[in-house]
Amino acid sequence: MAQNKEENVVIFPFMAQGHMIPFLSLALQIEQKKGYTVTFVNTPLNIEKLRHSLPPTTTIRLVSLPFSAADHGLPPEAESTDVLPYPLIVRLFHASLSLKPSFTRLISELSPLCIIADMFFCWSAEVANQFGVFHSIFNAGGAYGMVLYYSVWIHLPHCHTDSDEFSLPDLPEISPIHRSQLANNVKDANGTDPWSVFIQGQLQLWFSSDGLLFNTVEGLDQTGLSCFRRKKTGIPVWAIGPTRSSLTEKPGNDRNGCIDWLDSCPQDSVLYVSFGSQNTISSTQMMELAKALEASSKNFIWVVRPPVEFDINSEFIADEWLPEGFEDRITEQNRGLLVRKWAPQVEILSHKSTRAFISHCGWNSVLESLSQGVPILGWPIGADQYYNSKLLEEEVGVSVEMARGNRSEVKHEHILRLIDLVMGETEKGEKMKKKACEVKEIIRDAMRDEESYKGSSVRAMDEFFHAAMAMKTRKETQA
Repeated sequence: MAQNKEENVVIFPFMAQGHMIPFLSLALQIEQKKGYTVTFVNTPLNIEKLRHSLPPTTTIRLVSLPFSAADHGLPPEAESTDVLPYPLIVRLFHASLSLKPSFTRLISELSPLCIIADMFFCWSAEVANQFGVFHSIFNAGGAYGMVLYYSVWIHLPHCHTDSDEFSLPDLPEISPIHRSQLANNVKDANGTDPWSVFIQGQLQLWFSSDGLLFNTVEGLDQTGLSCFRRKKTGIPVWAIGPTRSSLTEKPGNDRNGCIDWLDSCPQDSVLYVSFGSQNTISSTQMMELAKALEASSKNFIWVVRPPVEFDINSEFIADEWLPEGFEDRITEQNRGLLVRKWAPQVEILSHKSTRAFISHCGWNSVLESLSQGVPILGWPIGADQYYNSKLLEEEVGVSVEMARGNRSEVKHEHILRLIDLVMGETEKGEKMKKKACEVKEIIRDAMRDEESYKGSSVRAMDEFFHAAMAMKTRKETQA
């Protein structure tokens, strides 16, 4: 490992678990592979939480920027989207703009080699430019999902047609999208609402950066990466994923219970169900999903959270939101496991008993699933998840979409049919499994870092730091 401790790399994610985890994984990767000093920046409560989960041997510096949630009409300890009800999340987005002055002071003091910032902190490119520091947006999502996300928010195409299906004006190579593939905040957007004002404002600054980093793999995400490169902005696009970290897992009784239970199941017999850390479905959808799981002959682990009509962080009441006696029956038959709030996802997906994954298609979950060769039944709920699901089904062939959103009507007969399609010995199910295993090898190859061979993601990371160092050298030469 190169020793570059004198060079400081600033890492600055948005305040949401789906952003913090890949950014922290990236920070550890940079520390371990490159030997740079890494400064991880965020708000006080988020920094305090991270302090307790970092490996004891890390040299990563954690720096808090002053932030008062109450000053922005938020609950006092609301420094992450994960603890906020949906209507208040947009307020946190706007409140994050208040971090700019203190971030500017920090950069003036550090004079780092580079800044790697979140897609929602694009204003940090202006700070980097002020001090002549190399700047990149690190996108925790995939390139395909993000280029569609970018286009939809910039153009709001659904506002200009009565049709339920429409093409994206700057992406002729992408098949049309349907109105049902728009997240709720996009459906309600008109260009002047709070979501539009913030997101369009940040996205328009994307290409003022010196480069774009994506948590993806060249061989998996070629269409999306090509779309960004085709924009001819003059800035490079690097695929450096997947960023990985043991921090996505945490020890506990749930871990032991899940793995012990999986150990008792036959190979390729278990369906894993999880909608991520911040998503849930409606009570009606939950009831239909439970009916389908019970009617199937398949074993399953289901990470449950309260339905969307209730506080997602409250206790899950099985007797209220699932068919009467459901949990008792599946436990008695040893057919299923309900896990409250959190499960060791990477370990579950890597277990030989796991065959398929009902997922919201958040990009972290997608990479974790495909890295283990596990095909997906997609149930996107928000943001880029609809476009990730589209990619996985139409372009990659490792998924079938089961439902869309947490407002749609879903019948258990439909869910059951797709479970049988993917989990059973069907031609479609076998083809998806084979393709998922091929993608697993593509991802492994991208991450290979040997003396005689470097994978595409490793080479991309090398190119990124070469570009950052070249800018610093030019600056020093001109001084």
